[in-house]
Amino acid sequence: MFITLDGIDGVGKSTQIASLQSHLENAGHQVVTVRDPGSTEIGARLRSLLLDSDLTMHRRTEAMLFMASRCEMVETIIRPALALGKVVISDRFLLSTVVYQSIGDSEKQAIAPTDLWQLGRLANNGLIPDLTILLDLSAATSMQRITGPTDRMESRGTGYMESVRQAFLQQLPHSSPETMVIDAEQDIGSVASEIRRQVDEFLNRYQAANNDQPLT
Repeated sequence: MFITLDGIDGVGKSTQIASLQSHLENAGHQVVTVRDPGSTEIGARLRSLLLDSDLTMHRRTEAMLFMASRCEMVETIIRPALALGKVVISDRFLLSTVVYQSIGDSEKQAIAPTDLWQLGRLANNGLIPDLTILLDLSAATSMQRITGPTDRMESRGTGYMESVRQAFLQQLPHSSPETMVIDAEQDIGSVASEIRRQVDEFLNRYQAANNDQPLT
């Protein structure tokens, strides 16, 4: 079972992933969590280059580096975990790259979403999440929640982030066979409760469709 959580910066993905992991482990599942980009040595170095540096790069260059990081994570962590029947939860996945790299700004030309989906499927060797959870939050609220220095994406401003938010909603149906949108304007506990409820319902449907074989 492969689940991803996504959304603009400041929606609370890390907090909700930790909550969902605990919930699934308490239910008897073995859970592996990953962060995209990151989670491998190559991914960590590329993440630093992509998000924490002041280097100027073309939008296609950014996309290719995100794809390379994800490819390494898929082949060395995600596929082996799934082969063992574990639940994998990823903090972002291909949907994020499609969204962030397809939104134009004053400095760089955007890439067509269809091209990014095609490139991403190739880089992932066809792997797609079973479920994508989108935490939806207004850009104004998101930017208020972000503390500390902004990364390359956050520094593009509220207007850019609101465009990203709308692109997430538009591109979400292409990300996986099943998707859900959670209102992240709610308090943390309410968001966690809604995620747990909907994921439990999804797991029941998933197991029924797979001859009731329990996940590890």
